[in-house]
Amino acid sequence: MIKLATAKALVFAAALIFPAGLALAAGSSTSKLAKADADFIKDAAQGGMMEVELGKVAADKGSNDQVKQFGKRMQQDHSKANDELKKLASDKGVELSNTLDKKHQSKIDKFAKLSGVEFDRKYMDEMVGDHKKDVKEFQKEADKGKDADVKKWASQTLSTVKEHLQLAESTDQQVKGSNKQAKK
Repeated sequence: MIKLATAKALVFAAALIFPAGLALAAGSSTSKLAKADADFIKDAAQGGMMEVELGKVAADKGSNDQVKQFGKRMQQDHSKANDELKKLASDKGVELSNTLDKKHQSKIDKFAKLSGVEFDRKYMDEMVGDHKKDVKEFQKEADKGKDADVKKWASQTLSTVKEHLQLAESTDQQVKGSNKQAKK
């Protein structure tokens, strides 16, 4: 009698655990998204982390006050967007790295070696180019993404990315104007 009760309890426990185990295994190795949507999230996360780190470098190494302010803005806005993206990725089963990949880290390392006017000029050139690329990628995801939540996040974040591009372009023009004045 005890053996039968024990056997029933084991079968019952296995029935409860097995489907949960399968669900956990599936959630940890595959996302609930189309590959393009998952890739967008991963790329946006890497880019966002890089923007935060480069913003810190700009706030520290920039010689132009507008460049320093731009760097601080990148830190704030991208930190907020990164937090939202982490939650979305978690909800969708996409694992994000907590560290930058080699490509993004090498950019930070390159800029960390620069200072003064040279830093300002190269950083703002990078920010203009990077945000132009980001506008295209976010627009593409907002228009053609498969997952409604990812499309919504891309669309909502796109307005901030466009604002960053405009700010980067105006700061870049100001930096270039300052450099011409300094050379005269």
